[in-house]
Amino acid sequence: MINKRWSAFLIAVGLWTWLIWPRFGLAIWNDDRSFAAGSPTAFLWVHALLIGASLAIGTTVGVLGITAWRRAPRAED
Repeated sequence: MINKRWSAFLIAVGLWTWLIWPRFGLAIWNDDRSFAAGSPTAFLWVHALLIGASLAIGTTVGVLGITAWRRAPRAED
């Protein structure tokens, strides 16, 4: 069983992923190496794959954190 502190950490990691990677994606999209003669290059495809994988992992971690938060026992007063 994961306690609320670790659950909050997992949720924070999931949120951090969604704050950072889309911004990085925009930087890659606007990079001169992303397109050659109007077509996407390997540079763009590789980074798109990395960004997609990172967002999928971050989403999974965030969902696990939310699930663990809901299932964690309440602290006794």
